[in-house]
This record gives sequence, structure tokens and C-alpha cells, in this order.
Amino acid sequence: MKKRDLLTPIGITLGFIMIIIAIITSGGIAGATSFIDIAGIFIVIGGLIASMLITFKLEQIKLTGKIIKEALYQKDMQLPELIKLFVRLAERARREGILALENELEDIEDPFIKKGVLLVVDGIEPEVIKDIMEAEITAMEDRHYKGRTLFEKAGEYAPSWGMIGTLIGLVLMLNQLSDPATLGPSMAVALLTTLYGTVLANLVFLPMASKLESKTEEEVFTKQIIIEGIIGVQAGQNPRILEEKLSAFLSNEHKVKLQEEETNDAFVGESVNEA
Repeated sequence: MKKRDLLTPIGITLGFIMIIIAIITSGGIAGATSFIDIAGIFIVIGGLIASMLITFKLEQIKLTGKIIKEALYQKDMQLPELIKLFVRLAERARREGILALENELEDIEDPFIKKGVLLVVDGIEPEVIKDIMEAEITAMEDRHYKGRTLFEKAGEYAPSWGMIGTLIGLVLMLNQLSDPATLGPSMAVALLTTLYGTVLANLVFLPMASKLESKTEEEVFTKQIIIEGIIGVQAGQNPRILEEKLSAFLSNEHKVKLQEEETNDAFVGESVNEA
């Protein structure tokens, strides 16, 4: 299940708002209009698009929308709930046998967990299961890297095109040296393209690339826990021992949460028995 990651759009919006406020505070509304240069926008955006078309295949560029969506959403995978799931699977496997886990598949939404359980039910060797699932992690990392590279390259190209626009503006300015009154405005316009490129790189492209990298690391970490859980269930480990083993991956905050949930579950169970 995915939920919106509001921090990314909030951060980008806040960054632009702060820049706009700084401009208006310094030069007023009238001064703010001097920061808009259509030619500079065309140079930076057009040059950036051209560079991306040269660098990447069309298939990769078509994924831009999907990659942006990944940056704006995150998987809601709670580690304590994940550990409780494997404890439940281990308890059922020890009580009813490995084949009984097939009945649990309908309640499992995560395809990676479902695939691991299916491999266990099929009687695949633990080493083979681990190899298959780790190969899937490697493939996922490769896909994520290719997607993230789009933003990393855009973050590299944007300031460069801003500098190209500045150089074009400086050449035009030097051609007008006979009119000193035009030097100031011409210099300002020449510098705007550098501003556009730098802002796009450091407020949009590079931060989003870093966010995607962070999400990949979190997903890999979660999948490693899943692999350990799957292997533990297949090996017939004691559910409590498996829980302790998987809990080693948790932060102190998550460990406290897991203990609280277990206490609540035990309390509910006692209440039901008494009733």
C-alpha cells in the first residue's frame, strides 16, 4: 500500500516561495518582474530537454512521469507489522505444516512476500530461495538507479545550460558597449539564466534524485528483512526466536511499538478467553 509523501512537494513549493519572498522584499513587485526573462527560460528548459533526449533512450524518458510519482509516494510498510506477519506464518507452519501457508496467500498484499511464501510452499531449497529473492532485489536496484539517473543528469545539465545562457547574454552585452545605459540591465538578464539553472538543479532535480535513492535504500532494507523472515519460516524456527532475530533490524522506537502491540494483543486475547 502506498501513501502520499507530502514532504517532497511541500519542500519544492516552500523553496520557490522563499525565493519569491526574498525577491519581492528586496525589489518590490515591480522589481520581481525583472527576474522573468523569456529568452533565458527557453535557453535553460529547451537546452535541458535537448540534452536529456541525447543522453537517454526514448523508453527511459517516457518513464519520467512514473518516476516523479515514485518520488511523491512511498510504500507504507510498517516493520513491526511485518515481523508480526512472519511470526504468524511461523506459528502456522509449525502447527499445520509448510503447505498450510498457501492459505495465507490471499491475505498477503506485498508481491515480494507472496513470492517468497510460494517458493517455500513449493519446497525450494533455502539457498535457492535466497538467491532468487536477492536477484530480484538487485534487479529492482538497477531499475531504480536508471530512473534516478534521469534526475541526476538533469541536475548536472541545468546549471550548465544556465551558464551557456549567461555567456550568450554577455556576448550580446559586449556588443552594446557603446551605450553604457544598457550595461546594467543586460548584465542582469545575462545572469538570470544561471539563476534558473541553479534553482532547478538544487531545488528540484538533485533533491528528488536523493529522495529516490533514500527510498531505494529503505526498500532494500525491508526486503532483506523479508528474506530473513521467509528463510526462518521455511527452516521451522521457533516463532519467538524468529521474532527476536527479525527485531534486531528494528530501531528502538520500532521495538517499543512492537512490544506495545504484543501487550495489547495479549490483553485482548485474555479478555476474549475470560468472556
